[in-house]
Amino acid sequence: MELVHRSRAEDAFPRNWQRLGPDRFHVEAVLPHDHPFFAPVGADRHDPLLVTEAMRQAAMLAFHAGYGVPVGHHFLMADLDYAIRPERLVVGGLPTIIDVEVICSELKWRGGRPVQGRVDWVVRRAGRLVATGMGATRFTSPRVYRRMRGGSAEPGVAIPRAVPVDATRAGRGRPEDVVLSEGSRDGLWELRVDTRHPTLFQRPNDHVPGMLLLEAARQAASLAAGDRGFVPVEGRTHFHRYAEFGSPCSIAAEVLRSVSPGEARIRVTGRQDGEPVFDTVLSGPVGAG
Repeated sequence: MELVHRSRAEDAFPRNWQRLGPDRFHVEAVLPHDHPFFAPVGADRHDPLLVTEAMRQAAMLAFHAGYGVPVGHHFLMADLDYAIRPERLVVGGLPTIIDVEVICSELKWRGGRPVQGRVDWVVRRAGRLVATGMGATRFTSPRVYRRMRGGSAEPGVAIPRAVPVDATRAGRGRPEDVVLSEGSRDGLWELRVDTRHPTLFQRPNDHVPGMLLLEAARQAASLAAGDRGFVPVEGRTHFHRYAEFGSPCSIAAEVLRSVSPGEARIRVTGRQDGEPVFDTVLSGPVGAG
């Protein structure tokens, strides 16, 4: 679990790994069929963000186990893109085994270890392609991270006071998984952070985790899509800066023109203290949520 930065076994999805080449790795991972947070969507498909999280963890495993990056180093992701084939991710009565190929490139090295690079993922289920992805990442030592974060490096606690938006409208089944509250106008919400959430907060953190921001984007897109329902099967995300505790973070969603009938493209942006935190464009079928 340490190699994928998880403290609970039920939230750690890779099971084993092997090196395929100097910068290529195979990671076997398991997608649970009954995860309380990454629950199936559209009644019988694995959550695309579950697949995305499995890819992200596979990359961490490759860097730690394959390249020797110390476990205590921080894993920082600036870009995260994914494309899922949901028709090949039908949920069965047992967990789903997937094969994640991790390809590392554009590596920059320091002290004999990579500190920055690009990661590409190819995900297969029983030999059939189910997902691809790309990430831009870097690693920093605890000392460099503390210097970079300055006075913001101490773990924070956030207990929300605002009422969450309706879980069903946000594409969720449980109110405790909703990470948005109503904003000041249509198409705008406030990020709702609860550090007690067992999946989104695995351990003390000094900033809002990227997975929570991806979930906020998904929920904002579902709200923007309205009663039609929306499942994002493609996403392109850029993280500009950390989202800090203790300061309001607004989440805005805009429905874009779609190129295919029955699908939606929605741009979601996060801003805090007048600065951009992240922006993402999500695409997927409507009427599937």
